[in-house]
Formats: sequence, structure tokens, C-alpha cells
Amino acid sequence: MRRIILSFCCVVLLAAPAPASDREVGRVRAATEVLEETLNIPDAIPQDLLDKAECVIVVPSTMKFAIGFGGSYGRGVITCRSGPEFNGMWSPPAMMAVEGASFGLQLGGQATDYVFLVMNARGANAVLSSKTRLGVDASVAAGPKGRNATANTDASLRAEILGYSRNRGLFAGISLEGSTLRPDNSATEKLYGRKVTARGIVLENAVGATPEGLRLANLLQNASPKNLSS
Repeated sequence: MRRIILSFCCVVLLAAPAPASDREVGRVRAATEVLEETLNIPDAIPQDLLDKAECVIVVPSTMKFAIGFGGSYGRGVITCRSGPEFNGMWSPPAMMAVEGASFGLQLGGQATDYVFLVMNARGANAVLSSKTRLGVDASVAAGPKGRNATANTDASLRAEILGYSRNRGLFAGISLEGSTLRPDNSATEKLYGRKVTARGIVLENAVGATPEGLRLANLLQNASPKNLSS
């Protein structure tokens, strides 16, 4: 009988998902706080741009770790409107990484938060699938700001990704052309306890949201419940 109980316990332990890494949970929590603060800035991302975005990438408190080109990186999250047409509810987050020379030069040695809006399906499919070079594999531009600002600028209409930064309370559009975005698969595995792709998470409902991920998705769902892109 004792052997049966021990065997049953082993099976339960093997079947249970691994606990999420504290580092990855903290990253999702930090990204949610950055996004919440950004959405509450009066002169921030135009509402009509947010309503037309397919995905949102948030990279909180990025720091330069080495002097020179290519020595900077950031770790954050991506969430998209679910479904193949990007018209469903906002998804649980997958983990993302941003790195490159232009990215490092923009930091100036200070902690900086970044928010990227992915404006069409081509850009979304690119960043969800593999390493994407901004300005090469996907067009990128500094995002216009201001709640009532017109978003119908040439850059906004053409760009697949719009970038924003926040440093010491200052909020601005920024392009980061020459940097790269890529799924952070190892961090995603640690967060959910199993191997799963960014695409599987945000488009195919492959996992349920963690409590922190649910808060992030709900934040965007309340801020922009419907995709208004044409």
C-alpha cells in the first residue's frame, strides 16, 4: 500500500507544471506596471493607434551592460489580439528580447522603458516567428504621441512597428532602427513550465495565463477592447 501511495505521488509530481521562475514572473509584472503607467500619461500613445495595433511589446527598465556597439539588450513581453486574424481578446504574454547597436546607443547609460506597437499582421508574424531586424525585416518608426494627436502621418501609415521610450519621466517616440526583436524562448519555457512558442501562446491559445499575465491582458482589453484596423 505504501508503495502504491509513493508511486501515485511521483506521478502527480511529474504531471504538475513546473513553477514559474521568479525572474520571468517579475518581468511580466514590471511590464504590466510600465504599460499601466504609460497608458495613464496624458500626452502618450494616441488611442487610435492603440486601437489599430495587432500586438504590444513592453520592455521594462532596460540597462546598457557594456560600452560600445552591440553591448545592450532588453528583456520584455509581447501580447497580441488572439486568433489568426488578430481580432480576439488580448493574449497571455510570451517573452521577448530586444538587442543591437542602435538600441544601445539610445540608452545613454540610463534605465529606459520601451513600448512597441505592432501595426499589421506582417509585422506581427515576423516578430512572433524569429529574430526580426528593425528597419530590414520590418519597417519601424518613432511613434507619434498625444491622445488627440493625428496618427495619419506618413511614418505611422507605412511602419509595421512604432516605438516609444520613457526615461526619467520623459516620454517620446523612438525608432531603434538596426536593433532586433526576437522571441525569448528559454524565458517563455521557464514562465510556463514547458516548451511553447510565442506564436502558440498569443495566436493558438496554447497556454493559460498566469495571474500576472492575466493582469496584463486585462489591462489592454480594458484600454482597447476591439481591433479597429482596416
